[in-house]
This record gives sequence, structure tokens and C-alpha cells, in this order.
Amino acid sequence: PFFDWGTDRPPQHEYADSVIYEAHVKGLTQTHPDIPERSRGTYAAIAHPAIIDHLKELGITAIELMPVHHFANDSTLIDKGLSNYWGYNTIGFFAPDSKYGSSPTPGGQVQEFKAMVRALHEANIEVILDVVYNHTAEGNHMGPTLSMRGIDNAAYYRLVDDDKRYYMDYTGTGNSLNAGHPHALQLIMDSLRYWVTEMHVDGFRFDLASTLAREFYDVDRLSTFFELVQQDPTVSQVKLIAEPWDVGPGGYQVGNFPPQWTEWNGKYRDTVRDFWRGEDASLG
Repeated sequence: PFFDWGTDRPPQHEYADSVIYEAHVKGLTQTHPDIPERSRGTYAAIAHPAIIDHLKELGITAIELMPVHHFANDSTLIDKGLSNYWGYNTIGFFAPDSKYGSSPTPGGQVQEFKAMVRALHEANIEVILDVVYNHTAEGNHMGPTLSMRGIDNAAYYRLVDDDKRYYMDYTGTGNSLNAGHPHALQLIMDSLRYWVTEMHVDGFRFDLASTLAREFYDVDRLSTFFELVQQDPTVSQVKLIAEPWDVGPGGYQVGNFPPQWTEWNGKYRDTVRDFWRGEDASLG
């Protein structure tokens, strides 16, 4: 359905001026007393004046939302009577998760997400999405067939060379998306363009980004994925933030991503955390 973006424009803060606030849709809003109960934990809650005023008081320039792509619960959690809270188990790269929507109308969460982005932009706050393109919720060879496994297993996933029943696992989740295959790359790029052009987001933080740069086995700074991002007239113009590692061999790549990218600095993060915890090694 039609959505009136009005005069919406991306804030386009410079990297050097950016203060990025990582947040979970539900975690940020679920218990806020000024938000109506029916809206708590939703995209509408993020757009509520109480949340936006709080973000502005903090002095941030962007909110980085932890995964909002539609995600699934894995069997390990279900067997324990638990559910996936964080969302790093996505399966719908084009769908804002309906669990964060307050509208009872099917597809209403799409309109609600857009309204959230528009409200944040009006407050001069950018919207960055934490995206998980390195694996899917289908898990290892014992996992469910939900989507890509049933469509074209060998195109979308990295399989063990000498036994195609099994999956290469650079992500610690049971599978790794095959970002060296044209079909998988098209899926990723189409998804990125969709979120920029249709949903007006301002950038992406790529979970376990090193996996996307593995052409064959090694992480390749000249990978097809990097080339496609650089050449794309839409995706290349937004903020690109890498979590520059995965759990595979040679996966730790801090400082090695192309110039167009910024990176999470894991060593700096860990050092600062140790300092605040009072670890002896961090005290001068």
C-alpha cells in the first residue's frame, strides 16, 4: 500500500560526526512508562516522542537497530521452552519482523516501520540496520527446510567439498551463506537496495562480515561482494559498517576492509570494557 513519505530526507551525518546508539526494538521500549502498553516493544514505540526525545537528549546521530529482518526460533531453544530474543537467526531478508509490529493488519508492520524511519529522520536521527547475511535460520544438515535449502541448496550455502550433505560453518550457526555464488549475491544486493530505496534506511552494520568476503575459503579484499557494493549506485552511498571477523580460519580482519567501509574495532572495544571492569591489565 501507498505510504506518504512527505518531505523525508536522509540526515547524512558525516562519519566523523556520528554517534551511533545500538538498540533492540523491544529492549529499548518494552517497559517505558510513557509508551502505551499496546505499542511497547514495537516499531511504533521507537517512533514515540518519549523515545525520540530520549535519543536526542543523549546526543546521538543514528540508531542502529539490532536485527529486524524476520527471524525464526531454532529447535535447540524450542526444546528448552525458550525463544530467540536477539534476532540473529534471520530468514526473511526483505521483511521487517511482524513480532515488532503493533498493527493487527497483515503487512501492517511494513507501514509501521516506514513511519518509524520518517519520525526518526524528522528528528535528524539516521536509521542503521544490523543485518545478518552471513547465515540463515535453516541451520546445519539437521535443520529445517524453510526457504533457500529447498530452492537451491548448493547455490545459497557453502557445502563441504567432499560431502555435499554437510555445510561449511564460518559463522558458528551451522551454515554459511555462499556469497561467492551469483544467486546468493543477487539476493543480498536486492535486499540492501530494498531497505534503502523502499524503507529509507541510512546504512547497515554487517554481522560477521568476513564471511561475505570469502570467495572460496580465504577472506578476499577483492571479493565480488565488495566489488558489487562499491559499484552499486544506491548501496555505495549509505553507511557501511563491518563486524570484521567470523569464526573461520583467518576470519579476524580488523583494518583490512576496503576504504569505503568502516569497522568495529574489536580490540579497542575489549580494552575499554576491561578498563571499566577494573581489569589489572588495562590499568596504567
